Amino acid sequence: MIDLIHQYNLMGLLIGAATFLIIGLFHPLVIKGEYYFGTRIWVAFMVLGIAGCISSICVTDMFLSIISGVVAFSSFWSIKEVFEQEKRVKKGWFPRNERRLAKSQKTDK
Repeated sequence: MIDLIHQYNLMGLLIGAATFLIIGLFHPLVIKGEYYFGTRIWVAFMVLGIAGCISSICVTDMFLSIISGVVAFSSFWSIKEVFEQEKRVKKGWFPRNERRLAKSQKTDK
């Protein structure tokens, strides 16, 4: 399979498709993460980003190294997007998780 990819010079297309799918996956992860966990989900994205960076450095296969880097920086970008998602929820563009808010208000009292 690898020979076929190299023979027809398909590596760029595969990396592009994988990048597209990864970015597409992170969009709903940000929305659902903010809905269920609030902005504190940023820590999980940071851990995933650091793990992706380490993986990208340690993996010798070029394709997997590149994909690890894409996952890492998509995770880092998602940290910013979680806080932007909170603003979008406040504007009413996305639904608010009332159960999560009720739980946090109970613990504040």
